[in-house]
Amino acid sequence: MINYIKRKDLNVKKYDACIEESIQSRIYAFSWYLDIVADNWDVLVLDAYEAVMPIPWKRKYFLKYSTQPYFCQQLGVFSKTTLSAKLQVDFINRIPNSFLKVSYQFNSDNVNVSNHFSERKNYILNLSEDYSELRKKYKKDRKYRVNQSLRNDFVIQNIEIDNLIKIAKEHYKFIALLDKDYLKLKKLMYQAVKTNNGFLLGVKDAGGCFFLKDKKRLIYLFSVMTPFGKEKQVPSLLLDSIIKEYSNSNYTLDFEGSMIPGVEAFYKSFGAEKEDYYLFEKSFL
Repeated sequence: MINYIKRKDLNVKKYDACIEESIQSRIYAFSWYLDIVADNWDVLVLDAYEAVMPIPWKRKYFLKYSTQPYFCQQLGVFSKTTLSAKLQVDFINRIPNSFLKVSYQFNSDNVNVSNHFSERKNYILNLSEDYSELRKKYKKDRKYRVNQSLRNDFVIQNIEIDNLIKIAKEHYKFIALLDKDYLKLKKLMYQAVKTNNGFLLGVKDAGGCFFLKDKKRLIYLFSVMTPFGKEKQVPSLLLDSIIKEYSNSNYTLDFEGSMIPGVEAFYKSFGAEKEDYYLFEKSFL
């Protein structure tokens, strides 16, 4: 039986164990992560936490709706054993109709089971090969830009979280993030770094990026550059350094998108391959 469990009634230990042991495991779904990025969240639970589906939600004018939080690309159903399409449908059907609208992104290991699904693009790069082999997959222009940046002899170092946020607010005013969203991001980065689930890299006066890290994936969650950093191809330099450092490993570099053509082309230029996941949208009005 699938039950709707409120966050306050959740057995956190069993829930997190299900996420950790699941075939579809994603860092976004752990309780500590959702407690930071989601205004509210509850969970659909199968039996004794054999499978779970976290549901973030908000309230506006006393009306509840479910929407994907910022910094949380993929949720969906997480199961300890192979997930059937029927069981995934059963979870979807148990989403309470008390939500007036639902906009929810399933993980790439979940399948398309509804005409309310639309395809979203993600790009990933398997890092199991030698760096020399991985670099052969770069597009010609990307190799040139990496080499161009390397000639500057920049020192790649840890960048302070506050500095990263400062650059974002000064040079990325077009990003639709409010102060409260930056506070969530800041809290997320501090917690992830503290628990070894994330790290920052940057170049002085150029900018930097933040990566999430779990047992399978390095997720390129947030990156900002000054005009100087963009001019000197620092984003290419930082990603190349990560690919080099984690080559010959069981990690996958997850670029987290994108549906934006220019960003998509940037990720593909590193040899990344498309990974589909699905957005579920439905109105209960």
